[in-house]
Amino acid sequence: MGEEFEAVINAVGPRLRALRHRSGATLSALSETTGIPVSTLSRLESGHRRPGLELLLPLAKAYRMPLDELVGAPATGDPRVYPRPFARNGMSVIPLTPHPGGLQVFKQILPAGPNDLEPDPRSHEGYHWLYVLSGRLRAVLGDQDLVLTAGEVAEFDTHVPHWFGNADARPVEFLSILGPQGGRSHIRARYRRV
Repeated sequence: MGEEFEAVINAVGPRLRALRHRSGATLSALSETTGIPVSTLSRLESGHRRPGLELLLPLAKAYRMPLDELVGAPATGDPRVYPRPFARNGMSVIPLTPHPGGLQVFKQILPAGPNDLEPDPRSHEGYHWLYVLSGRLRAVLGDQDLVLTAGEVAEFDTHVPHWFGNADARPVEFLSILGPQGGRSHIRARYRRV
Protein backbone atom coordinates (compact mmCIF):
# COMPACT_ATOMS: atom_id res chain seq x y z
CA MET A 1 0.00 0.00 0.00
CA GLY A 2 2.93 2.38 0.68
CA GLU A 3 4.09 2.68 -2.94
CA GLU A 4 0.54 2.93 -4.27
CA PHE A 5 -0.27 5.64 -1.70
CA GLU A 6 2.84 7.65 -2.62
CA ALA A 7 2.04 7.36 -6.33
CA VAL A 8 -1.47 8.73 -5.73
CA ILE A 9 -0.17 11.59 -3.55
CA ASN A 10 2.54 12.49 -6.08
CA ALA A 11 -0.01 12.60 -8.91
CA VAL A 12 -2.40 14.97 -7.08
CA GLY A 13 -0.55 18.17 -7.99
CA PRO A 14 -0.47 17.52 -11.75
CA ARG A 15 -4.13 16.35 -11.61
CA LEU A 16 -5.16 19.58 -9.89
CA ARG A 17 -3.26 21.71 -12.42
CA ALA A 18 -4.86 19.82 -15.33
CA LEU A 19 -8.33 20.23 -13.78
CA ARG A 20 -7.80 23.96 -13.34
CA HIS A 21 -6.57 24.37 -16.91
CA ARG A 22 -9.51 22.35 -18.28
CA SER A 23 -11.94 24.50 -16.34
CA GLY A 24 -10.27 27.67 -17.61
CA ALA A 25 -9.80 29.02 -14.07
CA THR A 26 -6.83 31.06 -12.92
CA LEU A 27 -5.09 30.51 -9.59
CA SER A 28 -6.61 33.81 -8.41
CA ALA A 29 -10.14 32.78 -9.34
CA LEU A 30 -9.72 29.37 -7.71
CA SER A 31 -8.33 31.07 -4.61
CA GLU A 32 -11.41 33.27 -4.43
CA THR A 33 -13.73 30.28 -4.78
CA THR A 34 -11.96 28.04 -2.24
CA GLY A 35 -10.44 30.52 0.20
CA ILE A 36 -7.03 28.86 -0.31
CA PRO A 37 -4.17 31.35 -0.84
CA VAL A 38 -2.75 31.54 -4.40
CA SER A 39 0.73 30.62 -3.13
CA THR A 40 -0.63 27.46 -1.47
CA LEU A 41 -2.51 26.46 -4.63
CA SER A 42 0.64 26.99 -6.71
CA ARG A 43 2.77 24.90 -4.33
CA LEU A 44 0.09 22.19 -4.26
CA GLU A 45 -0.06 22.00 -8.07
CA SER A 46 3.72 21.93 -8.40
CA GLY A 47 4.08 19.13 -5.85
CA HIS A 48 5.90 21.30 -3.30
CA ARG A 49 3.02 20.97 -0.81
CA ARG A 50 1.41 17.70 0.24
CA PRO A 51 -2.37 17.73 -0.07
CA GLY A 52 -4.41 17.50 3.11
CA LEU A 53 -8.16 17.36 3.63
CA GLU A 54 -8.25 21.06 4.56
CA LEU A 55 -7.11 21.78 0.98
CA LEU A 56 -8.72 18.91 -0.93
CA LEU A 57 -12.26 19.30 0.40
CA PRO A 58 -12.70 22.92 -0.81
CA LEU A 59 -11.12 21.95 -4.16
CA ALA A 60 -13.48 18.98 -4.56
CA LYS A 61 -16.39 21.31 -3.88
CA ALA A 62 -15.08 23.91 -6.35
CA TYR A 63 -14.64 21.28 -9.09
CA ARG A 64 -17.91 19.57 -8.12
CA MET A 65 -16.46 16.10 -7.92
CA PRO A 66 -16.03 13.42 -5.27
CA LEU A 67 -12.80 13.55 -3.31
CA ASP A 68 -11.61 10.13 -4.53
CA GLU A 69 -12.08 11.25 -8.14
CA LEU A 70 -10.27 14.53 -7.45
CA VAL A 71 -7.16 12.75 -6.19
CA GLY A 72 -7.38 9.76 -8.56
CA ALA A 73 -7.71 7.26 -5.71
CA PRO A 74 -7.58 3.58 -6.69
CA ALA A 75 -10.72 1.48 -6.46
CA THR A 76 -11.44 0.46 -2.89
CA GLY A 77 -12.73 -3.02 -3.57
CA ASP A 78 -15.61 -5.02 -4.81
CA PRO A 79 -18.61 -2.70 -5.32
CA ARG A 80 -21.12 -5.54 -5.42
CA VAL A 81 -23.67 -5.81 -2.63
CA TYR A 82 -24.49 -9.29 -1.33
CA PRO A 83 -27.99 -8.89 0.07
CA ARG A 84 -29.47 -11.16 2.71
CA PRO A 85 -33.21 -11.43 2.00
CA PHE A 86 -35.67 -11.61 4.86
CA ALA A 87 -39.44 -11.97 5.19
CA ARG A 88 -41.69 -9.29 6.68
CA ASN A 89 -45.49 -9.30 6.78
CA GLY A 90 -45.69 -12.10 4.18
CA MET A 91 -43.41 -10.38 1.66
CA SER A 92 -39.79 -11.01 0.71
CA VAL A 93 -37.51 -8.03 1.32
CA ILE A 94 -34.08 -7.79 -0.27
CA PRO A 95 -31.83 -4.99 1.05
CA LEU A 96 -29.87 -3.35 -1.80
CA THR A 97 -27.75 -1.04 0.35
CA PRO A 98 -25.01 -2.61 2.45
CA HIS A 99 -24.99 -0.34 5.52
CA PRO A 100 -27.71 1.06 7.77
CA GLY A 101 -28.15 4.83 7.94
CA GLY A 102 -28.84 7.42 5.27
CA LEU A 103 -30.83 6.23 2.27
CA GLN A 104 -31.88 2.59 2.38
CA VAL A 105 -32.99 0.74 -0.76
CA PHE A 106 -35.03 -2.47 -0.76
CA LYS A 107 -36.57 -4.70 -3.42
CA GLN A 108 -39.86 -5.99 -2.07
CA ILE A 109 -41.84 -8.92 -3.46
CA LEU A 110 -45.46 -9.59 -2.55
CA PRO A 111 -46.27 -13.20 -3.56
CA ALA A 112 -49.28 -14.13 -5.66
CA GLY A 113 -52.35 -14.79 -3.63
CA PRO A 114 -55.86 -13.70 -2.79
CA ASN A 115 -56.34 -10.01 -2.13
CA ASP A 116 -58.28 -10.42 1.11
CA LEU A 117 -55.95 -8.66 3.55
CA GLU A 118 -57.43 -5.75 5.46
CA PRO A 119 -55.08 -2.73 5.28
CA ASP A 120 -53.32 -1.93 8.56
CA PRO A 121 -51.63 1.45 7.88
CA ARG A 122 -48.63 2.38 10.03
CA SER A 123 -46.49 5.51 10.28
CA HIS A 124 -42.88 6.17 11.30
CA GLU A 125 -40.03 8.68 10.87
CA GLY A 126 -38.67 9.22 7.38
CA TYR A 127 -39.53 9.69 3.75
CA HIS A 128 -40.42 6.96 1.24
CA TRP A 129 -40.10 6.68 -2.52
CA LEU A 130 -41.30 3.58 -4.30
CA TYR A 131 -41.17 2.33 -7.87
CA VAL A 132 -43.31 -0.56 -9.12
CA LEU A 133 -41.28 -3.04 -11.19
CA SER A 134 -44.08 -5.47 -12.03
CA GLY A 135 -47.63 -6.25 -11.02
CA ARG A 136 -50.22 -3.97 -9.45
CA LEU A 137 -49.48 -2.53 -6.01
CA ARG A 138 -52.26 -1.35 -3.73
CA ALA A 139 -50.97 1.58 -1.67
CA VAL A 140 -53.05 3.01 1.14
CA LEU A 141 -51.59 6.42 2.00
CA GLY A 142 -53.64 8.22 4.62
CA ASP A 143 -57.15 8.63 3.18
CA GLN A 144 -56.07 7.65 -0.33
CA ASP A 145 -56.42 4.12 -1.68
CA LEU A 146 -54.31 3.89 -4.84
CA VAL A 147 -53.28 1.26 -7.38
CA LEU A 148 -49.82 1.67 -8.88
CA THR A 149 -48.75 -0.32 -11.94
CA ALA A 150 -45.36 -1.13 -13.45
CA GLY A 151 -43.34 2.04 -14.02
CA GLU A 152 -45.32 4.20 -11.61
CA VAL A 153 -43.70 6.07 -8.74
CA ALA A 154 -44.99 7.42 -5.43
CA GLU A 155 -43.26 9.49 -2.77
CA PHE A 156 -44.55 10.46 0.63
CA ASP A 157 -43.69 11.47 4.17
CA THR A 158 -43.85 8.32 6.30
CA HIS A 159 -45.71 10.15 9.07
CA VAL A 160 -48.68 9.57 6.76
CA PRO A 161 -50.11 6.18 7.78
CA HIS A 162 -49.36 3.77 4.91
CA TRP A 163 -49.82 0.14 3.88
CA PHE A 164 -48.95 -1.90 0.77
CA GLY A 165 -50.60 -5.01 -0.66
CA ASN A 166 -51.49 -6.79 -3.89
CA ALA A 167 -54.10 -5.01 -5.98
CA ASP A 168 -55.08 -8.40 -7.46
CA ALA A 169 -54.07 -12.07 -7.09
CA ARG A 170 -50.79 -11.66 -9.04
CA PRO A 171 -47.36 -11.06 -7.46
CA VAL A 172 -45.98 -7.52 -7.16
CA GLU A 173 -42.35 -6.40 -7.19
CA PHE A 174 -41.33 -2.89 -6.21
CA LEU A 175 -38.33 -0.88 -5.09
CA SER A 176 -38.49 1.10 -1.87
CA ILE A 177 -36.13 3.91 -1.01
CA LEU A 178 -36.37 5.07 2.57
CA GLY A 179 -34.67 8.26 3.61
CA PRO A 180 -34.49 10.63 6.54
CA GLN A 181 -37.35 12.97 7.31
CA GLY A 182 -37.87 15.34 4.38
CA GLY A 183 -40.15 17.35 2.13
CA ARG A 184 -43.87 17.16 1.71
CA SER A 185 -45.83 14.40 0.05
CA HIS A 186 -46.01 14.18 -3.75
CA ILE A 187 -47.92 11.21 -5.07
CA ARG A 188 -47.83 10.22 -8.71
CA ALA A 189 -50.33 7.45 -9.17
CA ARG A 190 -53.82 6.78 -10.42
CA TYR A 191 -56.65 6.67 -7.92
CA ARG A 192 -58.06 3.22 -7.36
CA ARG A 193 -61.68 2.87 -8.42
CA VAL A 194 -63.65 1.08 -5.73
